[in-house]
Amino acid sequence: MKHGPITLIDKELPVVAISPKGRVRDKMLSNMLEVKARQGKIIGIITEGDSDLIEVCHKTISVPFAEEHLSTMLVPLPLQLLAYYIATNKGYDVDEPRNLAKSVTVE
Repeated sequence: MKHGPITLIDKELPVVAISPKGRVRDKMLSNMLEVKARQGKIIGIITEGDSDLIEVCHKTISVPFAEEHLSTMLVPLPLQLLAYYIATNKGYDVDEPRNLAKSVTVE
């Protein structure tokens, strides 16, 4: 974040911040505050009821609280849905993405 991506942030750029409760949450909060200072729109994937992050984000997607090692199974679900809805809203065919080569062949 510090060595490049931060320079791209402006009021037109949505930033997806993955920040469930855990040991790096406070570091993510610091990055999110930097994005907000540059007027970036933050879409936060957060733990349900995390009021500190709700105030920082433009929009939030909440996941239930889980121990840190289990949250890695919860967080990808809203990210997959977000990617799906962005793609379909842009008119992309999510079932046959362009430039996808089949890497396994059946004989």
